[in-house]
Amino acid sequence: MDRNSLDTIAQAAELLASARHAIALTGAGISVESGIPAFRGAAGLWARYPIEEYATLDAFVKNPGKVWGLFKELYEVINRAEPNGAHVALAQLEAAGVLKSIITQNIDNLHQRAGSKHVIEFHGTASELECLSCGSTVQFEESLLTVDVPRCACGGVLKPKIILFGEAIPAPALEEAEREALRCDLMVVIGTSAQVVPASVLPLVAKQRGVRLVEMNVERTHLSEHFADLSVLGSVGQTLPRVAEEVLAKYIDTPLVQ
Repeated sequence: MDRNSLDTIAQAAELLASARHAIALTGAGISVESGIPAFRGAAGLWARYPIEEYATLDAFVKNPGKVWGLFKELYEVINRAEPNGAHVALAQLEAAGVLKSIITQNIDNLHQRAGSKHVIEFHGTASELECLSCGSTVQFEESLLTVDVPRCACGGVLKPKIILFGEAIPAPALEEAEREALRCDLMVVIGTSAQVVPASVLPLVAKQRGVRLVEMNVERTHLSEHFADLSVLGSVGQTLPRVAEEVLAKYIDTPLVQ
């Protein structure tokens, strides 16, 4: 790791340690090293499953069997994935009282599996399914993938509780995320280009209040160019554990659990 990277890691650790209410906003980039590819880009699911055909609520209602073809592939990927060092580092920072909450755009439940407790699932979760007929919720089970279209006990079609295009962000998640953006004094934006509305608005809401923004990503984004106070570039699976290690050892005197 070069000198510049070490410097930015040290600066990020200092900002975290001095914050009274630090929060994180995470995107697909934090789960790539767990084996979950980003939805966008040449290797993303949208390259093979056009959004208008597979990722809208209208498409699901019109042809749930077709859209469940996408969901089944998504579940196979998620079920193979394990939390990586970045997920674990955030859980450790929360356990030490440094990080107060995580707002995630991901649906993979990896933050919770790593040990994080206060996770706001902005785009829903794949760990639960809801019935479009009676509104009841069931936990995901592997057996649901053995049929073409999983159905509720009432006979209605089950849909993963993930937010498709054309659906509103769940009001409780939106309201809690907005409260955290208005309450925090440091926001760490991790593994996201911050271009998908309304999640992309949260860093701007914080910034308008004078909140420090730390961006951690593999490449620079518009946040780096215009809004971030500090950019830590590189694999977040490597840089975030280094930041957490420095915070916990230097400022909190708590070793990072590997």
